[in-house]
Amino acid sequence: MTQHSAHGVVRALDDVDQALVHALQIAPRAGWNEIGAVLGLDAVTVARRWHRLTEAGAAWISCSPSPALAAAGQGLLAFVEVDCASGSLLTVAQALAQLPHVTAVEHVSGDRDLLLTVMAPDLAALTHWMTRGIGTMAGIVASRTHLASTVYTEGSRWRLRALDRTQIARLTDTDTARTEAPVFPLTDLDHALVAALSMNGRATYRALADACGASPDTVRRRLGRLFAAGTLQTRCEVARPLSEWPVTVIQWGRAAAGELERVSRGVTGAREVRLCAGVTGRNNVLIIAWVKSLTDVQRFEVRLAQRVPGLEITDRAVALWPLKLSGHLLDEQGYRIGGVPLDVRTAGATPGPSLEGWESSRSLWP
Repeated sequence: MTQHSAHGVVRALDDVDQALVHALQIAPRAGWNEIGAVLGLDAVTVARRWHRLTEAGAAWISCSPSPALAAAGQGLLAFVEVDCASGSLLTVAQALAQLPHVTAVEHVSGDRDLLLTVMAPDLAALTHWMTRGIGTMAGIVASRTHLASTVYTEGSRWRLRALDRTQIARLTDTDTARTEAPVFPLTDLDHALVAALSMNGRATYRALADACGASPDTVRRRLGRLFAAGTLQTRCEVARPLSEWPVTVIQWGRAAAGELERVSRGVTGAREVRLCAGVTGRNNVLIIAWVKSLTDVQRFEVRLAQRVPGLEITDRAVALWPLKLSGHLLDEQGYRIGGVPLDVRTAGATPGPSLEGWESSRSLWP
C-alpha cells in the first residue's frame, strides 16, 4: 500500500476544481478535450488539475458492478454490522478492508463498531464467508447481516453543484449511454476489467489491456457492451473535507410494505442522500447521507420526516472513519491512500485476512 503524504497540499477545492469534479461525476471517462471544452479550458490544464487532485488523494474515480446485476439474479449486496472485542477494532477493520469483495468499511457510532458493504455471487457464497470467514476471525464477537432487496439510489448519482444546466446537458450527451441491452453473465475478462477499473475508472484501453492480458480493441468492445447493459457504475469521489458535506450519517428505518417503493423514491430525492436501499430484517430501509456538520444530523432527519411521510427512522449512526469506500482506502481525514481491486468472486473463498497485501492502483493512473 502506498501513502499519499502530500494530501495536505489540497486543503480546499477552488471553482475550477469543483467544476472538474462535477464534470467527471457526470462523464467519468470523457476525454480531456471534451471536459475542457465544457469548462472553457484547454485539455492540458484540466488533465494537470486532475493529476494534482489524484496524487493528493483528494479525488478519484472508481468503478463497480451495478445493482442491475443483482436485479438480474447475478450477485447480491449485503450490509454487515460487526461488533469487535475491546482493543481489536482497528486490526479487524484493516483486515476486512483488504478483502476484494468488501467494498466499504466504516467505523461508526452507536450499537455496532463497523458497518461493511459486501458483494457476493449468491447466498451460498455469502453464507460461506459469514460462517467460515468473518465468523472465525479473531477480534469479532458478533455480526448481523442485512440483504439489499432493491437499491433505489447509490453514490454514482451524487453530484456537486458547480456547473450550469447547459454544461450539464453537454456532458450528459458525451457520457456513455445505456441501451436496452440485457444484463449478461460476467466472464473472467469482465471481472478483471472491473478489478482494474475499480482502482481507476479513467484507465486507458491500453492500460486495461496490459493489466488484463487482452488487446485494446477487445477491451474497448467488452467495455462498450458492459456499459451499454448498465452492468458497471463509475463514480468520481472527493475527499470528505473538500466536499462541504464532511459528515456521513447512516439511518435505519421502517415503512409499510405497500409504501416502501413510494417512501424510498421520496428519500432518493433528498440532496444529501448517497444511498437508499430496501433491506431485509426488522428495518426495511437503509439510508446513507452526507451532511454539513454534526449539528445538521438532527436537522436532516427532521427534513426527511417532513419530506417523506410514512418513514419511521428507528436507528442512526455517524461514520467516525470510513476506512474504505468502493474499494479505495482512506485515511482518518477521508483522503485516498491506496486501494484494493474489487472482485465479487472472493466472497466464496475463506479469506484468511491479514494486514498485508493492500494494493496500490498507481500503475493504472494515466
